[in-house]
Amino acid sequence: MSFRKFVKMFIPTGLFKKIEPYGHLLEAIFFNMINGFPARKIKIIGVTGTNGKTTTTFLIHRMLHEAGFKVGLNTTVAYGAGLDIKSQMEHMTSLPVPKFMKRLKELNKAGIEYLVLETTSQAMAQNRVWGVKYYLSAMTNLTHEHLDYHGTFENYRSAKVKMFEWTNNNAKGLRAGVINADDENAKYFSDAVAHPLTYGVKAGDIKAKDIKLSSDGVNYTASLKGVDYRIKCNLSGMFNVYNSLAAVGVGVLLGLSSNQIEQGIAALESVEGRMTKIDEGQKFSVIVDFAHTPDSFEKLLSELRPVVGGKFIVMFGSAGRRDEAKRAIQGEIAGKYADIVVLTEEDDRDIDGNEILSQIAEGAEKSGKQKDKDMFLILDRTKAIKYSFGLAKDKDDLVLLLGKGHEKTIERADGEHPWNEIEVSQEQLRKLLK
Repeated sequence: MSFRKFVKMFIPTGLFKKIEPYGHLLEAIFFNMINGFPARKIKIIGVTGTNGKTTTTFLIHRMLHEAGFKVGLNTTVAYGAGLDIKSQMEHMTSLPVPKFMKRLKELNKAGIEYLVLETTSQAMAQNRVWGVKYYLSAMTNLTHEHLDYHGTFENYRSAKVKMFEWTNNNAKGLRAGVINADDENAKYFSDAVAHPLTYGVKAGDIKAKDIKLSSDGVNYTASLKGVDYRIKCNLSGMFNVYNSLAAVGVGVLLGLSSNQIEQGIAALESVEGRMTKIDEGQKFSVIVDFAHTPDSFEKLLSELRPVVGGKFIVMFGSAGRRDEAKRAIQGEIAGKYADIVVLTEEDDRDIDGNEILSQIAEGAEKSGKQKDKDMFLILDRTKAIKYSFGLAKDKDDLVLLLGKGHEKTIERADGEHPWNEIEVSQEQLRKLLK
């Protein structure tokens, strides 16, 4: 049992939440001091938002690398310097302070000058990234998520905006932020920095036009003050128009040429667990994605539905000890777009998995789904994947596996267990093809 869990046994939950940020602050001050404030030696580009943070971080990192910058990245999926990228094994985006300090020291030794850092609202609220001087910040979007921790959407938004406030307070930085103008919360972020640069499809300083979507990626023209950037992004979906636009904004603020921005974004081929296609020779299509919020469900499923010629089979769950309110919403969205939904575990932790599935199922039933007809509840995730594949027969069928993506563990009542959605999917497909 960790020290944190031990302490929580004796302190009421409400009180613990109030004092936790101060404990993390003291921890951050102490470990920064004994490690020589490693973040001060690096120009840190922060990326925050509800969805798209990881992909945007990868796009910015690759763009800067291709432009000749000595750049590292730290995301939910991976971390490293240059193209020496390692998988992130921890089941979290923002690491505990001691591990974070150790990683910053490693990146310093690798000689990086810039770090693209995916930053969560909880890390900001808990002061776990105290000591980081953000050189520049980017915001992807803001939707319903993590209210189990923050309590209200306003608290959640304030935690995100805090990163932009820190950016503005860094006299050695650009005091600038790249903000999604199409998001209704954009003004809160723009007001927090001296030099906001907005992007979007409907509005923004940088606007995307002539958008062409395909299964192989997105192509569009980004325009800013008479300058056109011809963007080719190898990641499909309208949401990746927005993610790549954020990268364009960062490139502009850092003084990259149009060629550097265009070639850098085009150089990224994929991101693990983000629209990852699995092909073991089966007739039907299989995609693994990390989508786990109502907003990401709506965007992803609404875009895939028109291009699926056969059965659209969607498998997912909802994490225990996390926002309960989103479960029925996710179920309703999936039920609206999918022909068949398969509900399963997703880090149930110590919460009754069958109870979670029932909550999701209530939402799916609102969209007309019926249990054991076009909605199936299979708690064991491996069995659920196998069952989902068994439902697909035709070359035009698509099986979409959501919620785990890149993660390397799955959390159950008895603790963490090794998990790799891509490898499990490959194994089940090979068995199916025998």
